Amino acid sequence: MKRLLDILFWSVIAAAFIGPGTVTTAARAGSDFGFTLAWALVFSTAACLVLQEAAGRVTVLTGRELGEALSDRCRGSRLFAWAPPLLAAGIVLGCAAYQAGNILGAVAGLRLVVGLPAGVLAVVIGAAAVLLLAAGSTRWIARGLGALVAVMGLAFLVTAARLGPDLGALLTGLAVPRMPAGSTVLVLGLVGTTVVPYNLFLGSALARGSRLADMRWGLAVAVIGGGVISLGVLVVGSALGGGLEYERLAAVLGERLGGGAELALAVGLFAAGFTSAITAPLAAALAARALLGGARDPAWRERSARFRLVWLGVLLFGLGFGLAGVRPIPVIILAQAFNGLVLPFAAAFLWLTMNDRELLGEGGANTRVQNVVTGAVVVVCVALGARGLVAAAGAALAFLG
Repeated sequence: MKRLLDILFWSVIAAAFIGPGTVTTAARAGSDFGFTLAWALVFSTAACLVLQEAAGRVTVLTGRELGEALSDRCRGSRLFAWAPPLLAAGIVLGCAAYQAGNILGAVAGLRLVVGLPAGVLAVVIGAAAVLLLAAGSTRWIARGLGALVAVMGLAFLVTAARLGPDLGALLTGLAVPRMPAGSTVLVLGLVGTTVVPYNLFLGSALARGSRLADMRWGLAVAVIGGGVISLGVLVVGSALGGGLEYERLAAVLGERLGGGAELALAVGLFAAGFTSAITAPLAAALAARALLGGARDPAWRERSARFRLVWLGVLLFGLGFGLAGVRPIPVIILAQAFNGLVLPFAAAFLWLTMNDRELLGEGGANTRVQNVVTGAVVVVCVALGARGLVAAAGAALAFLG
């Protein structure tokens, strides 16, 4: 029973990265390229596991969250004193911008089976998220979201299995890295939607009070399970054979597999959006607490006004854009620019921290193999960050022009 609770608890990490963005990107990869890009999901899942384990290890071994460790290192340094507040601002702003997509994704799932107006469904989803965040502790919320992730995963995996994919082609796609013409953005998207910076702070906060072995076990099952669910979404997307629209995907699945497939897609899409609509505000509040106050600061406890103000602001920001039905282009561009800086900075800092033997001890610091693996992940994160900044700059110029 304890192992099951550990898995449900750490499934909040999977809930955080399997949102509408991941569903859309994975389904689009399957729709446009079949199973060719499946290897990118293998890499992104491994990268997520490496970084999340490191973030959790910092907390388990030192009792301090990742944000607190970063703040401690930057405190007293004139050169890097700006880093913690800027990082907190970037994470909160990024979570707020993507919250609109989370809510709209959950609404899109419900609208596949429910005929209510989108605005009404958005309000219901927003209200449910507020109640869960206001009433539950971090651990209670995590286990509740773990159950929803299980429902989401079952919906997508059952649908994928019923499609009867070509296992030979799928195994080839998983094992052989290939990037056909026009696939670069999707490959980067598959990695970028799985390895997200705010998840590092969320995972670090969740590791408080855990044992190292329990943390590694629960995290491994949850993250790998999340990767398998993403692969199921890619397989489902391959049923379209070019182009992606939720309504069209539901119609195609309904034709091939019957009405139950449409319901499974609706449940999966709703669960992806709703779980992310809760984890994004929660992660923003946990990151802000760690970077600006510390977990032991009474002014930042989970029921404090500051903590609640952060997650409520993120949630209402996303809900406002969801109700308006507009694409918050300037805000999303700014969030992309911030996230382009946040991801490599957080990953590189984490890598340095994992080699601090004074902080972690000889047994807790990275081994040579862990350093090679983590270094490779950091290089990819830096490349993604550079790509994000270039893309954001290009989009901003196009928007202003």
